[in-house]
Amino acid sequence: MNLSDNMPVHVGVIMDGNGRWAQLRGLPRAQGHRVGAERAKEIIEVSAELGIKCLTLYTFSAENWQRPSSEVSMLMKLLELYLRKELASLVKQNIVFRSIGELWRLPETIQALIRDTEAKTASNTGMTLVVALSYGGRNEIIRAVRKLVDSGVPGDLTEERFADYLDTSGLPAPDLIIRTSGERRLSNFLLWQSAYAELFFTDTLWPDFDRTEFIAAIRDFQGRERRFGGVPERTNAS
Repeated sequence: MNLSDNMPVHVGVIMDGNGRWAQLRGLPRAQGHRVGAERAKEIIEVSAELGIKCLTLYTFSAENWQRPSSEVSMLMKLLELYLRKELASLVKQNIVFRSIGELWRLPETIQALIRDTEAKTASNTGMTLVVALSYGGRNEIIRAVRKLVDSGVPGDLTEERFADYLDTSGLPAPDLIIRTSGERRLSNFLLWQSAYAELFFTDTLWPDFDRTEFIAAIRDFQGRERRFGGVPERTNAS
């Protein structure tokens, strides 16, 4: 099978297992998150090279605020460092940066960095990198309903029109959702958008999920038939 055939347009990744990766090595959890951040950079680069149009990374969930304050603080510092260091790289790679979630809950310095990064990459024409921050799928749907009510509920409301009120408005629905670390659930990630996404679960912890593992997930996707409740969308030759 040619890797360039039947490439998913939008891939979502639940990056799970940083803490367990560190624990297994007798390291502080912070080290797992640092290595995980470097792995995210690798997967972003590989996705752009493969021609994937949109990559969404579940970076910090709404539930993650319940973690110890020291860990949350460390994660915020890592996020701030990434935004400060990687802007030039995103521009060079022609990547559009976009964020989704309750961004108002983030520290003001990070909010400002997000706005700056989005503005400075908005004219890029390559892959769109979506970073889910303080994000939860149920919360997103509730917020969309509130926006819909505030705007006046249209009588001809359709799924397509409702999607315009979601954080992901204008983006294609994910074709493939990848979750690392052995867990087999979506954990409140892109619940509306993933209705027909193919799911790929792996026992590999996120810091070990490298280019080879990512490509294996893409090949697995390419070998599936997508039916969408009817006839297969396409059949792939092995």
